Amino acid sequence: MTSNRRDWLLFTGWLLTGACYLLALITVLSIGIFILPIPVAGTVALATRRDAQRGLPGLISSASLPLFLLTYLNRHGPGTYCATSVNGSTCTEGLLNPWLLLAVGLLVLIAGAALFLKIRRRPMNSTAPRPSE
Repeated sequence: MTSNRRDWLLFTGWLLTGACYLLALITVLSIGIFILPIPVAGTVALATRRDAQRGLPGLISSASLPLFLLTYLNRHGPGTYCATSVNGSTCTEGLLNPWLLLAVGLLVLIAGAALFLKIRRRPMNSTAPRPSE
């Protein structure tokens, strides 16, 4: 497997592991305790790999996934949204601005990916020349 593909797989693995940790945290009062073994196993599997730290910016990008979920859930916002059906109508109040949530989610996702690309360009085992005194 090429180094390029391996780095991207590590990034994706850390992204999914972080997303599972966030899901377990968000649902801690219901199913979070049952979800927690999945990201713990993912952390152990990823941390034992060679050069696993190269994909760690995926943890930063994983914070964007709950923001994307909130964006979807508030897609009819901001404010109040009413829907009618044959059984009557229902209204949802207090919806957030989905465009703001989407912008922040994209910013966090891009920040993690940019940090990942910056780390990938740096050689891992090179020593920088010392400045002459």
